[in-house]
Amino acid sequence: MTATLVLGGIRSGKSALAEKLAQEKDGPVVYVATATIEDVEMQERVRLHRLQRPSQWWLEEEPLALGSVLRRKALMNPVPNLLIDCMSLWVSNLLHAGDDVFNRERDGFLTSLVRYPGEVVIVSNEVGLGIIGMDPLTRRFADELGWLNQALAKRCDKVVLSIAGIAQTLKG
Repeated sequence: MTATLVLGGIRSGKSALAEKLAQEKDGPVVYVATATIEDVEMQERVRLHRLQRPSQWWLEEEPLALGSVLRRKALMNPVPNLLIDCMSLWVSNLLHAGDDVFNRERDGFLTSLVRYPGEVVIVSNEVGLGIIGMDPLTRRFADELGWLNQALAKRCDKVVLSIAGIAQTLKG
């Protein structure tokens, strides 16, 4: 596995940077979307994201079972490059699914990631630069995403922080 973690705040340019990195890879790309569409505004965001991606990329929509996606894609020939966007939506989905699902899917994803034989680019929001949330769910979300980002950063070969559309390499 060769993996890159792309971190950044909201509208920092992290998704565009991740897409650029994925385009530079040889071979097919599968865009793994974790978002769920529950309102008109989110539907429009997803529509715009789809228009920006190369038409030859495959799409896999998976709000919970990312480890399963990696295990299935590892069996393909050729093994595709994966762009997973994004961890913050995934963590939110997992929190709403309950603690058992959260723990099982998080651990399964981290295990499958290190075993994946292809290239992976992962997008996540950096939550360590903001304020502490006012309610328990917001605080737990920030804690869980921060811990996940740390776990991913340890496993990834490269970590990049996007700030105002400018990439800053933190690792690799």
